[in-house]
Amino acid sequence: MGAQIREYRQRIRSVSSIKKITRAMELMAASRVVKARQRVVATTPYAEAIQRALSECASNSNVEHILTQEVEVPARAAMLVVTSDRGLAGAYASSVLKESEQLIERLHQEQKEVSPYLYGRKAVGFYKFRRREFAAAWEGGTDAPQYERAAEIADQLVEAFLTPASEGGVDEVHIVYTRFYSMVRQEPRVLRLLPIQVVKDDGNTPAEADSRHQDGLNPLYEFEPNAETVLDAVLPQYLRSRIYNCLLQAAASELAARQRAMKSATDNAEELIKTYTRLANQARQAEITQEISEIVGGANALAEAK
Repeated sequence: MGAQIREYRQRIRSVSSIKKITRAMELMAASRVVKARQRVVATTPYAEAIQRALSECASNSNVEHILTQEVEVPARAAMLVVTSDRGLAGAYASSVLKESEQLIERLHQEQKEVSPYLYGRKAVGFYKFRRREFAAAWEGGTDAPQYERAAEIADQLVEAFLTPASEGGVDEVHIVYTRFYSMVRQEPRVLRLLPIQVVKDDGNTPAEADSRHQDGLNPLYEFEPNAETVLDAVLPQYLRSRIYNCLLQAAASELAARQRAMKSATDNAEELIKTYTRLANQARQAEITQEISEIVGGANALAEAK
């Protein structure tokens, strides 16, 4: 009986130590997700504004840019998978990887070869464990993305897109990331980056996106020095800002998922501590009852012997 009580007390101490860790991680994630949300809010208007500018430039000019031209029969597609460097965030990374696997299946059904680009150690570990090949990988800083890293990824994807598929290039570029809606809602999403679709893909309905044109009047544009030069400058900047915004939304989603996961772990630890405390008390009470019974039994035996 005493050994059982010691075991319960040891488990209580172990769970209490785990609870302290999960509680600390929950508080850290809660403090960092605030800054991550602020960065998402700060960069989203710029991404939407440059997207509108790109749409207007492409729709009001007769220039066909290489980044907006679609191949009649695409043969290869690049896929950028945005995950995290660390775990303990619930199903955050696994949901993105599951969405990427579904995208690969759809692309294979369309007779397209897939060239994966990985962001985050979870994606790299997923591919290395299964001994799959990938074109490039970036690790580190997934919970606080930098614009320089987004520009590096965008430039490499553009380079692969400008290379003919017969020479190892790609005809399409897709990104799989987690879009941040709120602290309780984050959803994995697939977005085609190249060739650029000249549409309002900011999450609003067409009526909301084109509310400025409800009067039926469309703005007139003049391009200096010409439309092609403007598109050459705007399109790469658009792609970098879009990838950067996706990385920021993924970082905010990661921190929100980690906060929820650590809060759930802390609550479970509290329940385990209560359970083990109750079991220890029951074992202690049984031990005391047994000792009393032995004392009473011994006293009765002595009385009968006299």
